[in-house]
Amino acid sequence: MFGGIRKRVVCIWFPRLASDRVLRARPVDGPFALTLRESNTERIYCLNAQAERLGLHRGMSFADARAFCPDLVSRPARPDLDARFLAALRRWATRYCPWVGREGVDGLVLDVTGSAHLWGGEAEMLADMRAGAARAGLTIRLGIAETRGAAWAFAHYGKGEDGLAGLPVAALRLDDKVVTALQRLGLRSIGDLSGAARAPLARRFGPGLMLRLDQALGTVLEPVGPENDPPHYGVRMTLPDPIGLSGDVMGVTARLLAPLCDKLKAQETGARTLTLTLRRVDQGSQQVELRLAAPMRDPQRILPLFERGVGAVDAGFGIDQIRLEATLVEPLPVQQIGSTQVSPDRLDDLISRIGTRIGLENIQRFLPADSHIPERGFIIAPAAFSAAQGGWVALRPRPLRLFAPVPIAGTGNRPPERFRWRRMRLTTGRATGPERIAPEWWFSDDNWRMGVRDYWKVDTREGRRLWLFYTPQNPAWFVQGEFA
Repeated sequence: MFGGIRKRVVCIWFPRLASDRVLRARPVDGPFALTLRESNTERIYCLNAQAERLGLHRGMSFADARAFCPDLVSRPARPDLDARFLAALRRWATRYCPWVGREGVDGLVLDVTGSAHLWGGEAEMLADMRAGAARAGLTIRLGIAETRGAAWAFAHYGKGEDGLAGLPVAALRLDDKVVTALQRLGLRSIGDLSGAARAPLARRFGPGLMLRLDQALGTVLEPVGPENDPPHYGVRMTLPDPIGLSGDVMGVTARLLAPLCDKLKAQETGARTLTLTLRRVDQGSQQVELRLAAPMRDPQRILPLFERGVGAVDAGFGIDQIRLEATLVEPLPVQQIGSTQVSPDRLDDLISRIGTRIGLENIQRFLPADSHIPERGFIIAPAAFSAAQGGWVALRPRPLRLFAPVPIAGTGNRPPERFRWRRMRLTTGRATGPERIAPEWWFSDDNWRMGVRDYWKVDTREGRRLWLFYTPQNPAWFVQGEFA
């Protein structure tokens, strides 16, 4: 009792949260399962009712599941998207009460004390929850009790709030090993456990067992901790008179950037994507999206980057509302910059400015890769989504330019004295080598699967400095690179 009001807690369990989320977008008529790799084995992560009726279950090997059910439709599981979906369901559940928290990875817990009368009673409130879940295509199980532990037990193992003592000990949220050990001792229900001597059980299983029991019975309080909604990085301004000039729009954008960047600074985050929505008087709207090369929260650096997009906006008969939102943010903690440090802000600004014209993905940089194969010693990545790295270590000289191997005429295992390359007749002046390189057999490479290459650095009398290699297993000479 709290202030004369009996405490009431509701547990909402979504037993097929992951599969329901996927099937909502792409329905499947028949058995369906999501798979997740665990210990180098694909296992069933979640499945629909049709698959369960065929005898499939969670944790089952996917190979065994396909043997039992050849018609099984499967897709890879995405626990990260399931967590985002559960967060959306938590916001939906706040319509019943403000105190809503998560219960594991597939449930919610609500402290509905004093809220049920707004729906006409507890039965009506639970009926509305079931109706809402049915409209959304979600499987749901509900439990309501005076404690959080009892509500969880009823949602997972019971059909009502009466008869807690008759529920199995697994309803106390215990580990599987503890449940198995209790069953071997003959303690199969909560009633059996509550009637047994506490001291021997505490010595054998630790204090956690008795804590779960006391939480379910209400002897130990277990509050419902509501989660705070994530910060919303959006500001808007409604204008008394419509505007249409680019300078006016940029002025309003500057006024919106200041409070937005202050909020980003307070949360120690920076914007990576900003969306400027311009609503016209005819109720139409246009958006200007700005993607940044690095997280930023400096209005003076961000504002000039909007000029190109704002200049291309069709204002129509005027713009009466402007909204600015940071749709993608990243952590940006405060840093102490010393006098000897070089700030990368100017490079980030340059990449962002060029990226607004040609796209951030088209501005690329080379990064070192762990491979002794020349053409695999680097990777190309977008500069906006990767950090510059050191580690360019070459124990032997490598050419500045690499290209596909070009065959040339030559005999023997030493560089030819004269050869023709790119319509040029070249004469070998000095040759350094050989450096033998073997292929990486653990990778699949159609260009080089077997054999070795003997690389030579050749300085020609005509001034060309080339990288040649010889293949002893199939005698032939090739040019693959050119030194500066």
